[in-house]
Amino acid sequence: MGNDALILIVEAMVVYFLVLGAHSLRHRFGPVHFYALIGGITAIMSWVTDAGVAVDVSGITFVVGSTVFYTSLLLGVFVVYVFDGPRATRIAISTIVGVSAMMPAVAAALHMQMDMIGTARIAFVPLPSLRINAASVMVTMVDLVFLAIAWEYLGKPNLNLKLWIRAFLTLLGVMWLDVILFSTGAFWGTPDYLGIMKGTLVSRLVVSIFALPFLYAYLQWQSGKKGIEIGQRPVLAILKQVAEIKVELSLAQQEIEMRKQAEKERDRVIDALEKSLSEVKTLRGFLPICSVCKKIRDDRGCWNQIEAYIMAHSDAEFSHGICNDCARTHYPDLDLPAQ
Repeated sequence: MGNDALILIVEAMVVYFLVLGAHSLRHRFGPVHFYALIGGITAIMSWVTDAGVAVDVSGITFVVGSTVFYTSLLLGVFVVYVFDGPRATRIAISTIVGVSAMMPAVAAALHMQMDMIGTARIAFVPLPSLRINAASVMVTMVDLVFLAIAWEYLGKPNLNLKLWIRAFLTLLGVMWLDVILFSTGAFWGTPDYLGIMKGTLVSRLVVSIFALPFLYAYLQWQSGKKGIEIGQRPVLAILKQVAEIKVELSLAQQEIEMRKQAEKERDRVIDALEKSLSEVKTLRGFLPICSVCKKIRDDRGCWNQIEAYIMAHSDAEFSHGICNDCARTHYPDLDLPAQ
């Protein structure tokens, strides 16, 4: 094994450990540093791939951009989806795709700036190929979505696959899908198309076997922690957001039902109060009353017997009797008890 191959292996191990280690610290420091690392690795991958850096080992060509950096991104998205769910995965995918699309534009802008000021172009910033980079961006997005779908499909209970087999088949499936789609998009119609695809398929198989122990060990380690487990989601959860939407809709429906009940209770109370208020009649303010006959003048200026006025403006009713003073005055023959 030559020094180039040894350097490639060490480099891959360092970057794999860096990505998985950053993800393991998400609960302590938050996920921001992980997404920042993912974005930085994506930028490096873009430039290294455009530069065509590769290593030959036993007749197999390993492109550094895909062997080291693209594989590390796959591992990062893999563990984010498994442990953090579709929402966090969409953020990671958006970060990778966004930076992948931006880096060729940055490189082209730098070369254009050098041309405008009459300075030699920056040799270590490769000029991107529009076709290759467009294929890379589109295929990357498809790969990462396919990763989530494949992981859930291979996790179906009826398949009963062991964790390491499920992880390997998912990783290899994404690797090979990337080769087929990228080679077709970037090199279809060229003489080297089939040769590039065959050679890359073999190299991706080797890379998948090499990366599997890192992925499997990390899955085992994280799933063994308290409160962290590998859940089973719907196959299209990454696209339809089924897992999260079900929970959110359930909570939303409960909240809506609670609000409906509260509104019904409020309406019932308001109706009862309005009904009570409509039935309540009160007397307030100054009442103009005749000092002789004791009739009361109403708002229209009419004089009413005091009984009639009070009955019209309240719920009081009258039963007539006679007081002792009036009885003595008007009925002196009655035998009344002394006061």
